Amino acid sequence: MAEDVNLEIEDTGKSKKKLIIIIAVVAIVVAAGAGYFLFSGDDAPAESLADETTVANNAAAPSSSAEVGSALYVAMPRPFVFNVPGASRDRIVQIKVQLLVRGEVNEETAKKHIPLIESTLLSVLSTTTADELGTSEGKETVRVAALEKVQSALNDVEGSKVIERVLFTGFVMQ
Repeated sequence: MAEDVNLEIEDTGKSKKKLIIIIAVVAIVVAAGAGYFLFSGDDAPAESLADETTVANNAAAPSSSAEVGSALYVAMPRPFVFNVPGASRDRIVQIKVQLLVRGEVNEETAKKHIPLIESTLLSVLSTTTADELGTSEGKETVRVAALEKVQSALNDVEGSKVIERVLFTGFVMQ
């Protein structure tokens, strides 16, 4: 009889181990299935929805704006920091510039010619005075002059005016 009791205890221990192993295997299979479901999601429906939206917008837009492209902004990699003479004293100016272009082709062209654009902008900006940059009309005049010079430089190289607008997005004068 003592042997029967020992046998029952051993059988219960083995069945508990089997039960734990089975639960662990089921948990791993469920976790693997959930991971597969979450991480292998197909992005095709999201892309097709975006493509349909683009096609619908292009169909609704006039043909001239479809040829021009959407407005994109190209940020100059560094702000322009330079000295300008003033009536009472010289000033240091820092200007952050972004360029408005139309279409991805013009965006890539502008990015390709960043050194030319930086050089042209620096030559225009460095010819101004602190008194001119102190007024909003003066800033606008410098911005328009910068646009004309950049468009001229890019027209010489690429044969087209790539830049639509020059934007001063940050302006500090000390």
